[in-house]
Amino acid sequence: MSMFCYQCEMSAPGGCGSNGAEVGTCGKDENLTRLQDTMIFGLKGLSAYREHLNELQPAQTKSVDDVMSETLYFTLTNVNFNFQDHIAQLMKVGSAGVEVMDKLSNAHTGKFGVPTPVTVSQNRVEGKAILVSGHNLEMLEKLLEATKDRGINIYTHSEMLPAHGYPELRKYEHLKGNVGKAWFDQAKLMEHFPGTFVVNTNCIVPPKKDCGYLDRLFTYKIVGVEGATQIENDDFSELIERTLQCEDADGWDADTTLNTGHHYKTVLTLAPQILQALQEGKIRKFFVIAGCDAPGKAGNYYREMAQNLPKDCVIITSSCGKFRFNDIDFGNIEGTDIPRYIDLGQCNDSNGAVEIAKALSEALDTPINDLPVSIVLSWMEQKAVIILLALFSLGVQDIYLGPKPPQFVNEDIFNFLAQHFNLHLTGDAEEDLKKLLQAA
Repeated sequence: MSMFCYQCEMSAPGGCGSNGAEVGTCGKDENLTRLQDTMIFGLKGLSAYREHLNELQPAQTKSVDDVMSETLYFTLTNVNFNFQDHIAQLMKVGSAGVEVMDKLSNAHTGKFGVPTPVTVSQNRVEGKAILVSGHNLEMLEKLLEATKDRGINIYTHSEMLPAHGYPELRKYEHLKGNVGKAWFDQAKLMEHFPGTFVVNTNCIVPPKKDCGYLDRLFTYKIVGVEGATQIENDDFSELIERTLQCEDADGWDADTTLNTGHHYKTVLTLAPQILQALQEGKIRKFFVIAGCDAPGKAGNYYREMAQNLPKDCVIITSSCGKFRFNDIDFGNIEGTDIPRYIDLGQCNDSNGAVEIAKALSEALDTPINDLPVSIVLSWMEQKAVIILLALFSLGVQDIYLGPKPPQFVNEDIFNFLAQHFNLHLTGDAEEDLKKLLQAA
């Protein structure tokens, strides 16, 4: 269905469709329109990280806010028709992404301590239980404090898993373990989970009205579900009361574990050992296999790649894409204490891979793009877009992206990204792995 463009109808005979452009674009061609779509998606992800930072350090957000405001102005239909200006504005959005992730990382470690590696129980639940999904660590701390000595156990889901690595969160004895995998298993999970469920940020699966668990579903701040209960002013009393009414967990005694807590500030303490292992040939290459997971078999590509990496390769991961393969015991690099699986944390901790690369670059006196590092990202939604733009703004090249290209990237835009950033689309995991290892 065609869109009516009031601006062009009022300003130009024939309107914006008269010059062959799509109606509603005010004369912009398809490439510019899609680049502006990319900006908007990037801003959505940027705004999520900015909101977390604003909760912890409000004074740190102004420069990010300025980029967001300028970019929204830029995307007005009749402001700018220059392709290169669009690319430059996207790089500004990416740079703001780098800034907000750096500041948010420091805010988290400043308040909750620097994460250290920890083994977390998986799918083992006992007693009265609350399952928390999302990204908001500050909310989790407030909930842990409110439920202390109330006979309630707290469990994490999806992107909340890295919370277990932070000392100031891990000190609560009733923070017990993790349940489930990536965000999209929420509905199926809640059908069987015996307690209450809280979603504190984006990545929520809207339940059906007859799902049977709406009375046990709670949301936080701007997160909303029709029929669920909203937590207001950090008052958890209704959540606590409903949780105590639930039956104790029965039959949730899986004997499995996951590892997390490899924040880049912790990983960098291993720098001398990592450099020695590189020089001795014990580490051939680092693979950053990260990003947002999505439903479907296509995501098995990332498990296949991780599972088939040679023993002299290290996996660096973040975001919920890791749930495709984080149940595998990858062990250590032979003859060292260096783990082959390094979980940097949430999607907003993706800056950690860059910090590790920068440290390697300086120590080896080698440009980042010449390091033995390959980046394979899974794309799902807005936060993945801001992470990709952040990497582009830093000049990072040779990224593999999948399991399918974003819909707002057409052939012209992809060709531009392939030419300037050597961007690749994922194909067959086995074939891609061969290419990446040959480039080591």
